[in-house]
Amino acid sequence: MASRAELSNFLASVERRAYKQALFAVRDEEVALDIVQDCMMRIAEKYGDRPAEELPPLFQRILQNAIRDHYRRSRTHAERFTSLSAFEGDEENPADALETLETDEDANPFAGPLDALLQAETLNLVEEALQNLPPRQREAFLLRYWEGLDIAETAAVMGCTEGSVKTHCSRATHALAAALEAKGIRP
Repeated sequence: MASRAELSNFLASVERRAYKQALFAVRDEEVALDIVQDCMMRIAEKYGDRPAEELPPLFQRILQNAIRDHYRRSRTHAERFTSLSAFEGDEENPADALETLETDEDANPFAGPLDALLQAETLNLVEEALQNLPPRQREAFLLRYWEGLDIAETAAVMGCTEGSVKTHCSRATHALAAALEAKGIRP
């Protein structure tokens, strides 16, 4: 059973990554925030009595289900009231890539601004390439390589077989590598 402190620490540790996952999926900052907040409330209210080691995959499952629910609601709403073009992202106010950079305590504080600029541009290209992946490939890639879940945990969160996870991850990594190579970035 997770203590209040463990639950609080867990939620603080996943907040930023969960927001980015939701943002990649829904491409709307406000909706992504709402989804993450709802997921955090849900896990605290309904699953706070679970052991701390069960929280990461459980939270990911809740987050992915919330994203799918958003798509279902959007699609139904779009079919009834508006055209799908109304749900495209706002290109006038793109997210600032520099806000997504995490600070590294061991980083060289005297690294040049050119290195920082290249890192920011690379991060921006990676985020763009991630947004262009099909939803299931993006989900598998983020769960495996960003969240660090193993294949079995990822399969449980996604509700599919381990073989499907491997296939989605393989296709995602090849698509990302091709997209980045097209922009002049080699792994």
